[in-house]
Amino acid sequence: MEVTYIATKITSWEIINGKLEEINTNLADEGRTESYDLEEWILSNSEILGEGIAIIGRQINTRSGPLDLLGIDKNGNTVIIEIKRDKLPREALAQAIDYAAAVAEWDIDQLSEEIGKNLEDFLSDTFEEITLENLNINQTQRILLVGFKIEDSLNRMIEWLSDNFSVSINAVILHYVKTQSGAELLSKTTTIPEEVEKQRTKKKFTIPMSDEPGNYDKDELKELLINYFKKDLKTPRRIKNVLLPECLKKGTVTREELKQAFLDYNEPNAEKNKGYFVSLISNQIGMEKNDFLRQIISYDYPNHSWEKDNYKIRDEYIDFVKELIDNN
Repeated sequence: MEVTYIATKITSWEIINGKLEEINTNLADEGRTESYDLEEWILSNSEILGEGIAIIGRQINTRSGPLDLLGIDKNGNTVIIEIKRDKLPREALAQAIDYAAAVAEWDIDQLSEEIGKNLEDFLSDTFEEITLENLNINQTQRILLVGFKIEDSLNRMIEWLSDNFSVSINAVILHYVKTQSGAELLSKTTTIPEEVEKQRTKKKFTIPMSDEPGNYDKDELKELLINYFKKDLKTPRRIKNVLLPECLKKGTVTREELKQAFLDYNEPNAEKNKGYFVSLISNQIGMEKNDFLRQIISYDYPNHSWEKDNYKIRDEYIDFVKELIDNN
């Protein structure tokens, strides 16, 4: 059964001397702009975009250009927010998808770097009910297009992508009015009902994962690892300073032993987040692009098909890893 959702036009009326008078105002007429006013309003209360969304960055640089606003929800999904002061054109969708494809490549460390704040701490402080270890940060990207009108063709495209491919995309249509008394009001509707969007199975823009190891010669492998560990990012540092030394010392390191190692190595916030640190390492090692890590580190799945355990440095790389850690 085909279901069609229609973004309802919002009209506001003011009661003046017992009579209804339609209010026809817009941002431009009142000297308001999307970058200096609308973005500030959204930043002051992001609930207007939907429940459980927090803004983590503004005008974030991506390889596709600056992104208006970047948010994250309590499930760990990043939210790409593209804002237009007037009508949303169909081109806004292509632009937002381009941003989503760029953001999809970021792990939590790069996200923290791009937004200029520690995302782990931000999530813990903002969504007190969540358990960090259970979140797959940025495994899925949501798209929100925000404007005051929407082209019919864009409306149809959003509905088609949502209904047929379960892409998490929606348009938030705002209505701005300024009353005769000077009060400014902002209301909204959405193309896809928020309850429906929440139930969508997210399928697009997921980070490619793999268990296949790399096949680099040792000189190339060494260069890749040195460049990876030189990044001023927390998870590469934890792999180098905690996981690899533990593997050299014990041979095989379980998830529980790795959690304890974070405490032994005095890793900041380890008591609260040690399980999450293990999940981040697992995610990094599993990224398709990080096959050089899998070339030196093996693991298996003894308990669940999604849960790496029993980390070990491959026998032929033990001396190689020792030298790499000692000299870098």
